[in-house]
Amino acid sequence: MTDAGRTRQPRDASSAGSTPGEHGRVVIYNTLTRRKEEFRPLAGDTVRMYVCGVTVYDLSHAGHARSAIVFDVIRRYLAYRGYQVRFVKNFTDVDDKIIRRANEEGVPPSLVSERNIEEYHADMAAIGVAPADEEPKATEHVPRMIQLIQRLVAKGVAYAVDGDVFFEIRKFPGYGKLSGKKLEDLVAGARVEVDERKRDPLDFALWKASKPGEPAWESPWGPGRPGWHVECSAMSMQYLGETFDIHGGGEDLIFPHHENEIAQSEGATGRPFARFWIHNGLANLGAQKMSKSLGNTLTIKDLARRHDPEALRLYLLGTHYRNPLDFAEARIDEAGRALERFRALLEAADRLASRGTPAPGSDDGLLGTVGSLRERFQAAMDDDFNAPQAIAALFEMASVLHAYRDALERDERPVGPFLLGVNELLTLGHVLGLFQKPVEPAGPPREVAERIEALVRARDGARARRDWRRADALRSEIAALGAITEDTPHGTRWKWTPR
Repeated sequence: MTDAGRTRQPRDASSAGSTPGEHGRVVIYNTLTRRKEEFRPLAGDTVRMYVCGVTVYDLSHAGHARSAIVFDVIRRYLAYRGYQVRFVKNFTDVDDKIIRRANEEGVPPSLVSERNIEEYHADMAAIGVAPADEEPKATEHVPRMIQLIQRLVAKGVAYAVDGDVFFEIRKFPGYGKLSGKKLEDLVAGARVEVDERKRDPLDFALWKASKPGEPAWESPWGPGRPGWHVECSAMSMQYLGETFDIHGGGEDLIFPHHENEIAQSEGATGRPFARFWIHNGLANLGAQKMSKSLGNTLTIKDLARRHDPEALRLYLLGTHYRNPLDFAEARIDEAGRALERFRALLEAADRLASRGTPAPGSDDGLLGTVGSLRERFQAAMDDDFNAPQAIAALFEMASVLHAYRDALERDERPVGPFLLGVNELLTLGHVLGLFQKPVEPAGPPREVAERIEALVRARDGARARRDWRRADALRSEIAALGAITEDTPHGTRWKWTPR
């Protein structure tokens, strides 16, 4: 990395925004209460956050990318605001779809799940989503699930029938409080598989008796495997406690998955489960939600091959997380072109920093404007993580910095304020997961940069004297060092393009 690159390393996002005890007033729309509420963690500066992960029977698609990026940004912003975030996201690595896929391929279900977990990690790395602090797998926590089911049976809110165990929803008076659904409406519109053993058609499975050819675990009710809903309750409470701060996922999980999580968790503990529920809107293709089961997906892997992954991220953040997104692949390239305005500033900062100590002088109010735009960015993110408005503040900051950079080419105003402004842009971009990869090329070694600068100044002198032969010769020397030149009314600009 060049010295120029070192001058613009961003502030650590975990401490850039504020210090512990000096957090901004972050408000979050809480699905549970259907209103925005001021967020305050249960335990001082520590935020405990659980997000439902993927069922790993196939590759992840753009809808998964959107959800992963949304909660990655929420995590990053809370850290930027000075909180210590403990983030847990699970893998569902045993379920009917995984078993079906394994049978189709003639392989063990564990092979299907492990293969797709590896692919998921590669996809997340490509789009800049940081790994969770804990990424529990359902199959590794079955004993914990059995313990939770035993508690529910002992409390009389669950019952066993022929090796299966069901949660009795009418024993939990709060059922429906997350989704707003009423039991009588659910019964009237029920489309559930008829099972005469259930006390109520809406009772849901906590434990499923084993079937031939399926993976199974021993339990007090005989061999079997856990139901889907119970795994998230067991794993979230194991890593975050019986009551924690934030539970998240796609809005398609509100009912029945998250509703059932609340019922079985609070039915077992008698305590509130998650205080804030955050749900992202779905990514749609046409009129349909993007879904692997519907066969209308665009995989992250394919999108990352065809487009700049950071452009995909910027595009997905351009719609507020709670709103649905009508996915249009052409918009990714538009986002990529917009990213170039930011990247041009990062390249300019590298180049200008290589010139050495800047001359003193007035910044024409640049840093004051950058500071005001930082406040706008923070105000947007404080208001239910409004990334589109935050991005708008970044684009305005980029415009101001571009104007100052152009002025640098015309006069002797100081370079330092420009470098500080770009550093602020970089820091805020990192909060959104942008500008994570170094700009390529990062810049030449310092001695090469100094030689290029000297040749550029000599060339400007030759052009001023209308000595075109000398100017052309100097341009050839600059090109031999790995840079290209651009003639402007304010002198020669150069860009590092090593072969």
